[in-house]
Amino acid sequence: MQPDTLALIFFFYGLAFFSMGFAILLEVGQCSDYRLRHALRPLAAFGLLHGFHEWLEMFILLGLVPLSSMHMLLYEGLRLMLLAFSFLSLAAFGSSLLAGNERERRLSLLVPLVMAAIWAFSLLLMRGRYSAPTVYIVVDVITRYTLAIPAAIIACAGLVVQQRRFRQAGMAEFGRDALWAAIAFFWYGVIGQTFTRASPLWPSNIINQAMFYDIFGFPVQVLRAFAAILVAIFVIRFLRSFEVEMRNQIEKLQATQLEESQRREALRGELLRRVVAAQESERQRIARELHDETGQSLTAIGLGLGGVTSAVHQDVEKASGQLKQIQGLVAQALNELQRLIADLRPSHLDDLGLPATLRWYANEVEKRTGLKVSVETHGEPQSLPGELKTTLFRIAQEALNNTVKHGHATHADVQLSFGGSSVSLKVSDDGTGFNVNRLGSAARPSWGLLGMRERASLLGGSLDIYSSMGEGTKIQVKIPYTMSYKDGRDANTRATGG
Repeated sequence: MQPDTLALIFFFYGLAFFSMGFAILLEVGQCSDYRLRHALRPLAAFGLLHGFHEWLEMFILLGLVPLSSMHMLLYEGLRLMLLAFSFLSLAAFGSSLLAGNERERRLSLLVPLVMAAIWAFSLLLMRGRYSAPTVYIVVDVITRYTLAIPAAIIACAGLVVQQRRFRQAGMAEFGRDALWAAIAFFWYGVIGQTFTRASPLWPSNIINQAMFYDIFGFPVQVLRAFAAILVAIFVIRFLRSFEVEMRNQIEKLQATQLEESQRREALRGELLRRVVAAQESERQRIARELHDETGQSLTAIGLGLGGVTSAVHQDVEKASGQLKQIQGLVAQALNELQRLIADLRPSHLDDLGLPATLRWYANEVEKRTGLKVSVETHGEPQSLPGELKTTLFRIAQEALNNTVKHGHATHADVQLSFGGSSVSLKVSDDGTGFNVNRLGSAARPSWGLLGMRERASLLGGSLDIYSSMGEGTKIQVKIPYTMSYKDGRDANTRATGG
């Protein structure tokens, strides 16, 4: 075959492998499978190095390398080094695919090292036996026997394993591409590299490129180039699995987000229903207490005033006694109204600020239940609007109520911290705790905790719950300051602490 025609074969031969290596470098970062991603890097190195090797052989064949008459042996040495390192990279690719776990992957690095040692030892055995240029032909033959053929076999085995993994992942199409790439590597590495240059070494003195040409009528480089093109095509085809894998992951993530959004909407709807029910229940309680306590007191006051009107003209001392009783009833009615108002919204929030209100409520809880509650304030107090103060107070109130009802605690701590950009509240106790992982399950959602979290989220904040069985519970809420907070609207002075 004419040198120009053979050079053209080398060009496409090298272009196929170089394109494959470059495509792998562009796509390998998208692979989420660490094992495959690690294995493809040496395959990219094989493609680039082997492509350069074929192009260098093409230039040598055409006599286009600079100073070829003076440095031809140097170019031959460079070509052989590219050939050797490319096949060592191919061996690293196949052995890495065969590794089933991280330990085996590390051990797989020994495969190219052992092959390199065998190759170097074979070269040492040939040292001094041949003179140039025969020695370069012998080194080329040894390289293909000790590196190319074993590396191609290992790569074939690795691609077969990868084909099975693709099938197990439900990507049979890419599994077929991997299998065809394995077959193409077999033809390229095992068949194509068996027919080497003719040399004094056995069996290359019999099975060589001349024998192949005599049998098939075309040079073995045509077979190698055809196999290289097939390898490049099928490897690049199964690189598309990265895109499919990423699309599947995105779809799974979107499905998970949709499911979570639907679950949150369902919880929010149920929470809203319970809030409305709680409002109606609270209204009924207020109406009942006004009727049973305040209403009765006012009725008694009215009757007493009627009696005073009758007695004031007949018995002044009796009228005076009745007025004193009426005065006691008025004081009792006022206390009842103040208690009802404090339950609805403590006046301390507007009059004294959040820290003082928390201390007041802690004393009320301690008097009512015996739970020891300590309140601490950290940082420089900021002026807070009523909505934020109410939210933080209600969260602390709900947390302490949960501690009393469920925690069986003896002591609770309330910490209010004013930061540079947010205010945080932490309520912790030494109670029995609970399993946080079961919080909000569909079977028994904790509506009190969900309500606290919803209150915080409405103001752009977050609420975290830390608890475990026997270790107590800590609830921490953090709400950022907004421009409206900084403006100080609906806020108290800094002296009150918000």
